[in-house]
Amino acid sequence: MRTANARTIVIWTLVGLVGATGWTVLALSRGEEVSAAWMVAAALGSYAIAYRFYSKFIAYKVLKVDKTRATPAERLDNGIDYHPTDRRVLLGHHFAAIAGAGPLVGPVLAAQMGYLPGTIWIIVGVIFAGAVQDMVVLFFSTRRNGRSLGQMAREEIGPFGGAAALIATFAIMIILLGVLALVIVNALAESPWGTFSIGMTIPIALLMGFYLRVLRPGRVVEVSVIGVALLLFALIAGRWVAESSWADTFTLAPSTLVIWMVAYGFIASILPVWMLLAPRDYLSTFMKIGTIALLALGVVVALPTLKMDPVTDFASRGDGPVFAGSLFPFVFITIACGALSGFHALISSGTTPKMIQKETQVRMIGYGSMLMESSVAVMALVAASIIDPGLYFAMNAPSGTIGTTVESASQVVSSWGYQISPQDLAQAAKDVEESSLLSRTGGAPTLAVGVSEIFSQVTGGSLRAFWYHFAIMFEALFILTALDAGTRVGRFMLQDMLGNVYKPFKNISWKPGLVITSAIVCALWGYFLWVGVHEPLGGINQLFPIFGISNQLLAAVALAVCTTLLVKSGRLKWAWITGVPLAWDATVTLTASYQKVFSSDPRVGFFKQRQVFQDAIDEGRLLPPAKSMDDMETVVTNSTVDGVLSAVLALLIIVVIVDAARVCVRHVRRPALSTLSEAPYVESKIVAPAGLFPTKEEKEEARHEVGASTGT
Repeated sequence: MRTANARTIVIWTLVGLVGATGWTVLALSRGEEVSAAWMVAAALGSYAIAYRFYSKFIAYKVLKVDKTRATPAERLDNGIDYHPTDRRVLLGHHFAAIAGAGPLVGPVLAAQMGYLPGTIWIIVGVIFAGAVQDMVVLFFSTRRNGRSLGQMAREEIGPFGGAAALIATFAIMIILLGVLALVIVNALAESPWGTFSIGMTIPIALLMGFYLRVLRPGRVVEVSVIGVALLLFALIAGRWVAESSWADTFTLAPSTLVIWMVAYGFIASILPVWMLLAPRDYLSTFMKIGTIALLALGVVVALPTLKMDPVTDFASRGDGPVFAGSLFPFVFITIACGALSGFHALISSGTTPKMIQKETQVRMIGYGSMLMESSVAVMALVAASIIDPGLYFAMNAPSGTIGTTVESASQVVSSWGYQISPQDLAQAAKDVEESSLLSRTGGAPTLAVGVSEIFSQVTGGSLRAFWYHFAIMFEALFILTALDAGTRVGRFMLQDMLGNVYKPFKNISWKPGLVITSAIVCALWGYFLWVGVHEPLGGINQLFPIFGISNQLLAAVALAVCTTLLVKSGRLKWAWITGVPLAWDATVTLTASYQKVFSSDPRVGFFKQRQVFQDAIDEGRLLPPAKSMDDMETVVTNSTVDGVLSAVLALLIIVVIVDAARVCVRHVRRPALSTLSEAPYVESKIVAPAGLFPTKEEKEEARHEVGASTGT
């Protein structure tokens, strides 16, 4: 057993002190100015310690990852869905696939409650819940030939709870994909810069895929340099295009974008994973991590002050203009992906387990990627908290609340205790070359303003507009990578479901099956997106209000499956690792579901909202956001659908949790009755490091492998 040397002890003591100091300043500061750098320090110090100690404990002590065991990527390699992929490329793919809209916009919206509650949940939540879920699901799916989450639930919990899990996970997946697609459409519509730059990532990714597969196999560093150089050129060229005669060609209407996105999602789902999906996600990761790292560096250099209150009055009153509801449970639901996300479990049981080379890599890819996403959420919260609170609320409150003029917005926002003049509101829009920033809801524009604020403090105020539009384009690229991987995972889920009825679908690389299921998945989320683009209150807009709750309910399914598998595989004493996060997530999410269904506040409860709008229709009155009686009827329909769906999804998840508990109790009492669907052990022939950088032992092992293969 290795013991820590003095140098290691000193280093980790310093890391702990940095994180502890950051937490102390954030927690105790009241009334005085606090630098955003302390938030970054608290996050990075906590992440480092969690990865070094907690994730290693889970991987090697609890899961007992086995480097000698062949993964499904090695055993079932077919060059389509199963393909052993270099850990660095797979890390990029996995991170790009899980990092969607949630970590960008959720923390921005949650800043309504103040910066402290969000910071605590993002960092503590990811360490003990989100990253644990992602790693454990990835491990168990890898042991089961890359089975989807719903299918694992069916095989390990039983047909009743498994059927509920299959239905719930697939329905939630379609909702999540539709919401992600809508955010992308809103970001890219009428944006030639963003459309060109993001479009160029497709041919660049194809080049990288063929380079690694055909031209120079294994040359990851070479292809990375080529890809990053071409990506930077595409970003720069995007601005040239936007200012040239080609601008009209790349200025697409929302309906046109929908068609292109559905077509791209279908193609990305059916092509071999090495050809487009993995290299494109890997490529986008450079931009994602690069931008976030530059933001963190910008915070350290510029030392911007956190202007938002640590905890606002809206946290206790529950009448916030950004979203209604009290701090518990809604700040946890709103932040979603930055701390714990059910969508990640679908990726961890979707594309990634079919591509991972070694079991020992689940720690870096599962736990490590989630820490990376959490850092994105922290930076988003920083960006929202360093801008003037008056501007924040003017941007995120609906027009029905603050009006449509800077004068009315200034007056209303000031009544909430956040002073900002009409001139300041107008100047903020002028600085980023927008006609108005009022009621730019959804979180993305606010994040872009915060990003431009940080970068312009480093590079100069004259570039503020450039950084704002760069951030808008960056957000679209960030989210698109979750859409294409999510579509492929949706295909896997549907194939698993149909395979229970017609066995050929069980072979996920069966070409008729993958084409049929890809088309169905794209048609489903594409339909909701198309309607949502053409009807402001219809389509996916109808389901948007249950996005956060659906995602967290999905996390409850994942944690229930993980806990069941820990118990059934002889790890009962470690079941608390996923059992405690499950109890917390179920409590938070089911409380939120109950309030969204039964609350007497029409801003919170769907059925109460339905009643208020129906009464207004009977009286012939119009209520915002409706602009006509047809809109009023649509709101009534939407509220009914959202209320019913919230109740049904919550009941399905309760069924899964109760059935999982039954299976666990039965196993403890009579272990002989339990069966595991784990694939049999096959010795691995692949030699690959567990982490990003190989250890001395791994380098020596690789040299021996090369020597044996060459006969030297």
